[in-house]
Amino acid sequence: MFSFLLWLHILAGTVCLITGLTAAAVEKRKGLHTAAGEVYHAAYVLLFVTSAAMAIMHWSESAYLFYIALFSYGLALIGYLSWKRRWRNWLGKHIGGMLGSYIGVVTAVLVVNHANIPLVRELPILLVWFLPTIIGTPIIFAVARKDNKRRSTGSGGKAASSAE
Repeated sequence: MFSFLLWLHILAGTVCLITGLTAAAVEKRKGLHTAAGEVYHAAYVLLFVTSAAMAIMHWSESAYLFYIALFSYGLALIGYLSWKRRWRNWLGKHIGGMLGSYIGVVTAVLVVNHANIPLVRELPILLVWFLPTIIGTPIIFAVARKDNKRRSTGSGGKAASSAE
């Protein structure tokens, strides 16, 4: 059972890495961005469920992965629901939640596989844990700032509302 869950987990994580990068890279409007985002969220649900199940099965070795998954999926859920429900400041929450959850996936991949990744294996493990956040957080702020600037000049209203 564990092997099957691990296989599903790796598949879901791979889908998250690909669709998250796709959604981040394409134009923010209805179409590829929203389709990639929907697949990203669905894969993240599977990623969270499989990580929780595997962590429970091997709690003493994997409890920390459960907490990464819980926090990261929480970010993905906030990002997803803020877009679906159009909460106040939904776009900022969407950007922060989705990109923050992507940082979580990258962190988990690096931490679990650091010994097998050239260059990464040479880094101190604490740096491996924090490197995705160190790199990703300024990107989140830059994307949010760019969006705020676009909306404040009036050119982003159409793009922001068409990201459905």
